[in-house]
Amino acid sequence: MDVRQLSAIVAIADHGTFSAAARALYTVQSNVSAHVSRLEKELGVSLVDRVHGGLTEDGARVVERARRVLNEIDDIAADMTSRHANVSGQARVGVIGTTARWLMPALLNQLSHDHPNVRTIVQEGSTSSLVPNVVSGELNAAIVHLPIDDPELVVEPLFAEDLILLVADTHLLADRDTVEITELDDMSLLLPPTGSALRRVLERSAAANRIHLRPQAEIDGARLMASLAIDGFGAAIVPATAIPTWLTGSFRRINVPGLPRRVVASVRRRRPSASAPTLATLNTLRSVIEAEGELQPGVHLETAAPLSTRA
Repeated sequence: MDVRQLSAIVAIADHGTFSAAARALYTVQSNVSAHVSRLEKELGVSLVDRVHGGLTEDGARVVERARRVLNEIDDIAADMTSRHANVSGQARVGVIGTTARWLMPALLNQLSHDHPNVRTIVQEGSTSSLVPNVVSGELNAAIVHLPIDDPELVVEPLFAEDLILLVADTHLLADRDTVEITELDDMSLLLPPTGSALRRVLERSAAANRIHLRPQAEIDGARLMASLAIDGFGAAIVPATAIPTWLTGSFRRINVPGLPRRVVASVRRRRPSASAPTLATLNTLRSVIEAEGELQPGVHLETAAPLSTRA
């Protein structure tokens, strides 16, 4: 197999048809068909369902590995072209949504100034979806929240962030500025899914205070939890940056002193080493956070201590 064959099958996965893949690769459809047919013959499997369209199960497995190979080839080229000149190449970065809202505009602006030849591809997602993509090599790095338990990753804490209780004005706690964590015992709450990083933080805090957090619903997404709370669906424990600073309306932010801060960190693979564009992006990221972080309500540049991946 060769790079052209892998590029062809990935293009079909991304664009849906042979003709669309050919346009994306700036070639003709017959070339794409030939590359895929040769790859199928070499592997002895069918990769594309030519009757119903889309990939076969084997095709999806091949595409997953092909993406990693093509990404590694891009990283090799980026490293070599960045040895004696300005850094250039592609950095594929994931970021959780609450952090993306305030951090990405400043980061992308600063990158375009400091490293104009670095092309950044940004993927928004939850910590639970971004971490596997870093491990697999689909992403070069990601901005996620701890705890992360994966020895294959290098974890660098960036900042800590307050967790708050968010309620609509109609909620029974809406007249309060502060509540104790023990008052949340067995109260219906909008919570992150069981097993997610934020839920693990909350469960530890609940256990330490001998209370039970009762989920009214489990929502995978801090911004969605915040929206539901503001709309009066229920009370939610969310990071402070889940609520934009410009947002006004009939809701209350309530401090809960017993809740810990969540720690946001960058993660990247331990092996192979990060590409030059990735390192440039992470260095710029840290400088932007130093400049912008404390301007965000609830964000604190000091983290309790350097945290291991098993924090």
